[in-house]
Amino acid sequence: MSKINRMLLDVDTGIDDALAILYALLSPEIKVEGITTGFGNIDVEQATENTLRVIQVANCGYEVPVAKGASGPLKRVFPGAVAHIHGHNGIGDAELPPTHQKPLVGISAAEFIVQKVNESPGELILVTVGRQTNLALALQLDPSIVTKFQKVVIMGGTVFAPGNITPVSEANLYGDPEAAALVFESELPITIVGLDVTQKTRLTKTHMEQLSREIADDKHEILDFLNVALERYFEFYAFSNHFDGECAMHDPLAVIVAINPSLVKIETMNAVIDCGEGLTAGMIITDRRVRSVVGRPVDFCLEVEQERAISQLLSVFKKGE
Repeated sequence: MSKINRMLLDVDTGIDDALAILYALLSPEIKVEGITTGFGNIDVEQATENTLRVIQVANCGYEVPVAKGASGPLKRVFPGAVAHIHGHNGIGDAELPPTHQKPLVGISAAEFIVQKVNESPGELILVTVGRQTNLALALQLDPSIVTKFQKVVIMGGTVFAPGNITPVSEANLYGDPEAAALVFESELPITIVGLDVTQKTRLTKTHMEQLSREIADDKHEILDFLNVALERYFEFYAFSNHFDGECAMHDPLAVIVAINPSLVKIETMNAVIDCGEGLTAGMIITDRRVRSVVGRPVDFCLEVEQERAISQLLSVFKKGE
């Protein structure tokens, strides 16, 4: 039997977050110990509601606690949701049934992260696919947690690929540079799954057509949801990147890499986050000089076996062999 990876997810549930959550909940290699929510693709209230509904449609067979987190950046102003990318409800305006599950009461996302990692030091993988705000707040609450994660995998940033908010900045790090800087400056064992690899890992309409022929009998509701949600995503990528019937799988790739790093080529470089204003806010600055002195060592994913990654993503929805 394969190893079970115990995982915490930190999300701002938009379309690709929903896919990442579904994959994590349905993978036989992952046990999701809890999900924390924040702002980004949508406001934190809607992100939390989306998360609860995605958990319900996944029907993974075990309870997954959800802790609501930060509603805005540490020091900056949240400009609002990105309806042109993720729809007015964050999940491509797809409708999922309401759920009786509620977010945890009396405990914030940051407090939940601190509690869970202290309960199981060395055993948990944290995957963040939104702003770094909840993790930064957790570090401020309990700095000792830096040594207690098995690993921290962050979907965010870019080294060599163009940014998707500014020419050099990616949305998750641009959305709260101060939080990202705090995380980068810590001793957390972080791996960055950024645009260098996520923009290459594309789900296509052809993939979805094939999935519809191979979908497991109990996954038709999930397929219906994905077909509606992804239509908005395909439209956005046709406009923004001139992708033809393709969309980038940012957040699912981070979850997949967390349990299967063989899919990527990783390079360690010293790095810091730019906390200035304008075009470079949230930029990852890597010191690639021979005598590198700026920043601290961070693992960056720079190449990916994209078809293997997409195959792994879709495998959890298909009929068994």
